[in-house]
Amino acid sequence: MALMESKLSQRWLALGLLALVLLVFSLLVVMPIINKGLELNESKQALAFRLQQYERVLATQDQVAANVEQIKQAYAEQGYLNSQQTSALASAELQEFIKKTIVEAGGQLSSTQVLPVSTKGEFTRITISVRMTGSSEVLRTVLYNIETSAPLIVIDQIDIRPMRGVRNRATRQLELSNELNVNFQAVSFMRKQSE
Repeated sequence: MALMESKLSQRWLALGLLALVLLVFSLLVVMPIINKGLELNESKQALAFRLQQYERVLATQDQVAANVEQIKQAYAEQGYLNSQQTSALASAELQEFIKKTIVEAGGQLSSTQVLPVSTKGEFTRITISVRMTGSSEVLRTVLYNIETSAPLIVIDQIDIRPMRGVRNRATRQLELSNELNVNFQAVSFMRKQSE
C-alpha cells in the first residue's frame, strides 16, 4: 500500500511538473507570440482605417480641385490685387486714385511720394506716402472711399494733427481751426512680376 501511495504521489508529482513545464512554456513562448499577433492585428486595423481615409480623400480630389479653381476665379473677379503690368504703373494709378479721392471729398493734397516697392512671397507691395489737409468730415470720406476701393488699399502709419489756429488781428485771440494735417501711407498689392 505504501508502494502504491508512493507511485500515486510520483504520478501526481510528474503531472504537476508537466503542468508547470507547460505553464512556463506557454508564458515564455506562447503568450509573447499571441501578444505580438494581437499587436500586429491592431496595427493592421489602424493601417486599414488610414487607407480608407486616404481613399475617401482621393475620391474627392476632382471636386476639391474644382472648388480651388472656383475660389481662385472668385478671388480674381473681386479685384483685390492691382492689375497693372509694372509696379511703376501701379504706383501711378494709386497716386491718381488718392488725389482724386481727396479732391472729390473737399480736401487738399499737399504731396504724394512713392516709397520703395517690396516683394514678399508671390506679392509685391506698392506704398505711397500721402500728406493732405482737410476737416474731420473730409478725412472720414477719404478713408471710407479708400477702404471700399478695388483694388484693395490699406492705410498704414496714419498721423492726424490739428492745424494751428489763426490769430484774429482785431481781437488778438487765437481762432480754432477745424482743419487737420494728415500724413499716411496707402498700400496696394499686386502679383509678383515674372522676371
